[in-house]
Amino acid sequence: MNFPNEVEILLVEDNPQDEELTLRALKERNIANQLFVARDGAEALDFFFGEGSHPWREIGIVPRVILLDLKLPKVDGLEVLRRLKTDERTRALPVVVLTSSREEPDIAAAYRLGANSYIVKPVDFESFARAVSDVGLYWVLLNELPR
Repeated sequence: MNFPNEVEILLVEDNPQDEELTLRALKERNIANQLFVARDGAEALDFFFGEGSHPWREIGIVPRVILLDLKLPKVDGLEVLRRLKTDERTRALPVVVLTSSREEPDIAAAYRLGANSYIVKPVDFESFARAVSDVGLYWVLLNELPR
């Protein structure tokens, strides 16, 4: 069941081209009606834990899934993941790492910190669009979250 003020996907992505491709892939397949983009790790953490007011937090918006890049400015993706998974309020939120890094230490660290999935971004658009839409289909439409 979706609520009118529910964000379906929080995309944490600093690369404008990858952001655009992700948004296009999701919109073409009508998967994400409500999507919020954080363009660095600090903005992603502010979405959940910020000291100041955040319009989404104040009306109780919680994403169904977080698509998280690892290589981010200000606060890197692994630190964002660590903070999300160690806080009782956000621990159960599904986090899918969507990154260009195939480095084994990154993969191991992501899972150790509680990532629900780790996907390496495909290079060509069609493969990228298919991967993003498959992720969105599963986590937004099929996966059941605790209430």
